[in-house]
Amino acid sequence: MPDAIPDSLFDKSVGIVTPKVEHFSQPLTLRSGRVLNEYDLIYETYGTLNADASNAILICHALSGDHHAAGYHSKDDKKPGWWDTCIGPGKAIDTRRFFVVALNNLGGCAGSTGPTSINPETGKEFGPEFPILAVRDWVNSQARLADVLGIDCWAAVVGGSLGGMQVLRWSIQFPDRVKHAVVIASAPKLSAQNIAFNEVARQAIAKDPDFCGGWYLQHNTLPKTGLMQARMLGHLTYLSDNAMDQKFGRELSDGKLNFSFAPEFQVESYLHYQGEKFSRQFDANTYMLMTKALDYFDPARDHNDDLVACLRQTTCRFLVVSFTTDWRFAPARSEEIVNALMHADKDVSYACIESESGHDAFLLPIPRYLEVFSAYMDSVAEHCGIHKPSSVNGASS
Repeated sequence: MPDAIPDSLFDKSVGIVTPKVEHFSQPLTLRSGRVLNEYDLIYETYGTLNADASNAILICHALSGDHHAAGYHSKDDKKPGWWDTCIGPGKAIDTRRFFVVALNNLGGCAGSTGPTSINPETGKEFGPEFPILAVRDWVNSQARLADVLGIDCWAAVVGGSLGGMQVLRWSIQFPDRVKHAVVIASAPKLSAQNIAFNEVARQAIAKDPDFCGGWYLQHNTLPKTGLMQARMLGHLTYLSDNAMDQKFGRELSDGKLNFSFAPEFQVESYLHYQGEKFSRQFDANTYMLMTKALDYFDPARDHNDDLVACLRQTTCRFLVVSFTTDWRFAPARSEEIVNALMHADKDVSYACIESESGHDAFLLPIPRYLEVFSAYMDSVAEHCGIHKPSSVNGASS
């Protein structure tokens, strides 16, 4: 049994949260042309929705994220939600002011309908037959969840990496339902190099003999080796060269060379550990789906590849944030978004944060990043007429 959460940390979080599941029986037509006749979305909320539903914030997760963005599921949890750094009482997304919604996207493996769910037409897992999704499909399903929750317009939609792509799509697809868009460590579309990384990861999974063409659950197997390799490759791209050098250098796990092909350097052991952990927690078909959604994202394609024309239809205010050593989603990619917004005569603020942590920086408590993020969220509250809290307690549900 892990140690209980220290009271000092628990008091600074949204506390114990209980996920909710919403079932949708209205068919959802996907960008591919396929139809999901019914589906579930699992989500968590933090804070309290005000009377006119003007204080709602949507959190969009990245590739391996889920609905558990903040707080704890029990007092015995070792760690809080994946973005607890930024969500909670007194934090950048202050739950004393805002009502925060975080969900697991369609195709996920944390409770929303995805490849591991039962296909009602066959009575078996969807497996590889689950339809390939596009970012706009997620946004459409998120809009339906907003309808259920009585939220006509988000005070802000916020996300990093693949989550930032969802934020952009929200601003384009539902301009009247978003007042502020916070796009962090993201891009208007993937580069050829990024698409290549994703394909190598997918091939590692697909070529694993235990993948079984995606039907591994029916064969009582798991493509563990392939999924480990995919995660190890991905993890390399999330860290900067300097971050890896500072964290591991050329240190040896046993302090000596063993003259074998087993992991000897600490960085090798770290990657094996991360891959092993991920292979136990994440579904391989979901990983395939999520990376394809990344590859397909290119909203300007519907506007003759003109990003300015694409973003001209937006009406919200924007904050765009990048990190100096993020080479997976480099600052230049964020600046493409910023420059297009400026040419479209939109209200945009931009910050490039000095960091040694690479792409993972958007998840970390970097002081300058939190200052910028908090200041912008203060402006969101002011713009939406949300008053400063008089207490330090953040409600959750």
